[in-house]
Amino acid sequence: MQKRVAAIHDISCLGRCSLTVALPVLSAGGIETSVIPTAILSTHTGGFPGFTFRDLSSDILPIARHWKSLNIRFDAMYTGYLASFQQLEIVSELLDMFSAEDNLLFVDPVMGDNGKFYTSFYPEFAGGMTKLCSKADVIIPNLTEAALLLGEEYRNGPYTEDYIKYLLQSLAELGPKKVVVTGVYFDDDTLGAAAYDRDTEEIAYVLNEKIPGSYHGTGDIFGSTLLAALLNGFSLYDSTEIASKYTSDSIRCSYAGATDRRFGVSFEYSLGELAGVLRPSGL
Repeated sequence: MQKRVAAIHDISCLGRCSLTVALPVLSAGGIETSVIPTAILSTHTGGFPGFTFRDLSSDILPIARHWKSLNIRFDAMYTGYLASFQQLEIVSELLDMFSAEDNLLFVDPVMGDNGKFYTSFYPEFAGGMTKLCSKADVIIPNLTEAALLLGEEYRNGPYTEDYIKYLLQSLAELGPKKVVVTGVYFDDDTLGAAAYDRDTEEIAYVLNEKIPGSYHGTGDIFGSTLLAALLNGFSLYDSTEIASKYTSDSIRCSYAGATDRRFGVSFEYSLGELAGVLRPSGL
């Protein structure tokens, strides 16, 4: 039976991120994707001055309640960019509304990167996000967000395996069964992710060749691919490997084409190949 996901992210009308990434990537995995937009922006908030912003907090629960009245169920609830502190409580209620023993609560705790909060986020928001992550089955913070969730100072890399292990286990103690931390590197030549399964206590690293530069929207590509792989029956390690490779390949394509980094990465060219990986049976 076809899987169904509810994606709770913003719509950035220009710049590949959030829902404009999640929808095509999940679709490539053969997954029906319903959406609840948290905000609508003319562009994403990185590198584009003067962007417009509309908070859609008042629409979230009415949409969810209508779905509930129709007895709609989801195989996963996937949260990303939340536009306000109030939305943390709203989305928490939404997750409770649709939580079930056989579905996945998948939280991308979008807050910051490179040791800093994104525009419009602040320390109190991190505390609220920590509470939301306690309800999740899977969380996928980057290293900045991992530190924020734990209330710790951000550390610059290269990192040690002991430190990454500490982060993974500490994050799992917040509540999630599986934790994947992105932006992990132990030297200047590779970059990737670390995955931890609380039940088995297994830690796995997936590292790829580091490509120069910083690109917007890569976390959304990674998270959407990871979720698609998990819902298609891949293990946590294999899902992390698939997501890391697709994200790295997309970055490499953009780097080779010298595209404007503000517009995100050229993930579209490899969607067909990704679909074949995620659905090898062709179904």
